[in-house]
Amino acid sequence: MAKIAVLYDAGQAVLSTFDLDEVLQRILAIARDYFHLQNVAILLLDKEAAQLCVRSQSGWDPGKDQIRLKCAEGLTGACVSKKQPVYAPDVTKDPRYLCSAQSTRSELAIPLMVRDEVVGVLDCQSDQADYFDPETINLLTLFSTQASIALQNARLYSLERERARQLEAINTIAKQSTAVMDLEELLARVCGVIRQAFQVPHVSLLLREEGDLVLRAHEGKLTPSIPSGGRFPADREPWSRVLATSGTLIEKNLSEASRLFKESASRMSIPLISFGQTLGVLTLHSSECDAFRESELQSLESVADICANSIQNAHYVERVKQLAYLDGLTGIFNRRFFEMRIAEEIERARRYGTSMAVVMADIDQFKKLNDEFGHLLGDEVLRQVSSLFHQQVRKIDVVCRYGGEEFAILLTQTNAAQATIVAKKLRSLVEGWQFPGVPRTVTISAGISAYPTHGTSRDDLVRAADNGLYAAKQAGRNRVCLAGAARAAARGC
Repeated sequence: MAKIAVLYDAGQAVLSTFDLDEVLQRILAIARDYFHLQNVAILLLDKEAAQLCVRSQSGWDPGKDQIRLKCAEGLTGACVSKKQPVYAPDVTKDPRYLCSAQSTRSELAIPLMVRDEVVGVLDCQSDQADYFDPETINLLTLFSTQASIALQNARLYSLERERARQLEAINTIAKQSTAVMDLEELLARVCGVIRQAFQVPHVSLLLREEGDLVLRAHEGKLTPSIPSGGRFPADREPWSRVLATSGTLIEKNLSEASRLFKESASRMSIPLISFGQTLGVLTLHSSECDAFRESELQSLESVADICANSIQNAHYVERVKQLAYLDGLTGIFNRRFFEMRIAEEIERARRYGTSMAVVMADIDQFKKLNDEFGHLLGDEVLRQVSSLFHQQVRKIDVVCRYGGEEFAILLTQTNAAQATIVAKKLRSLVEGWQFPGVPRTVTISAGISAYPTHGTSRDDLVRAADNGLYAAKQAGRNRVCLAGAARAAARGC
């Protein structure tokens, strides 16, 4: 009766909580206190990896609790295969024994089962040979059934809490991503929310751009191997596989060459798909091998779908904004965009102590050209001059149609002398260009101002560049004049 009472008390103890860690600790405590075991461990079964993982232990030698055993290894593996207790009265004579404590002389492995399915192993060891008599084995086996139920209840409770947390995370991501229309802000926010919600070391977003994948945003603890904005071909493995199949890829053990982050040992890559179009890849990174499970896929793929639609919406808003800043005739930026960007460039030059320049250019005698050859041909000249300007400046520079036949060009990190070289190159190029349908030479005049030499405000710089343009016109057209050179106009600027 005393042993039945012990079993009843033990069962009540392990079944009185749903917290997994607390259940594990109570099982260990009962094994130590009721059954007088120095070495006891609970190993849980990882079905995907087909391994037994030490989840909690007492009395094992240092470092041994980190081992992962294949389901066919050791006495624990044997009890999983047989689905019944396996006993080694003398471990020195049993070839299946795997040492976890030098003091062990006998070992009893009991499967933890729910219905007919093994969920783990209760591993009991003693420093005495043949310690476990049949009655103790029976009692521990009965206790293991109660422990199995307690573990399963705790795991189901934990799973439900995890699902609730993930659903809450999905809802949070949906709210946050739909509220942000700026692409850069959206990408940064998504990385942060996903990392916090799913508790992963690092999250990154790669977007497709002209045959490449570009690292547009990332957040976490790992060290990038490429900078933000870094790009690589989209046909590189494994990305080509993810993009081609539109399927999630889990890499359990990354090679050093394929890492986007130096410490990354495993990775989950989820395609971002919106209306059948693959926009890029959401990637989760861990410094541990085999850190990601297929059981996480459904929630993360839902998140990826939400992100993809939000990115598509942000792209659309970006395109609409850009159209508002484009000149309908020439396709280059309009005066509205110029006014926005000149303020940004002046502030950037002021902050970093650099220079910037403004070039105001005008097609010479454009009204006469329109009168002689018609407005359709005049429009074509405007388009071709715009194209020439756009092709010749750097990507970081800005070409705008300021109004009519006048153009404004913003040259970043450029001083007056460098801007003069650029303007003279453009003047020479236009003069030598053969415009279809125009039997005579088309020329431009240009004026230049530079920050801070000719001013530190928008009005100062534009006024100075306009004065230079006026000087170029007064000097006979088809020339370039630097601001403040009006007096030298007669001498040819």
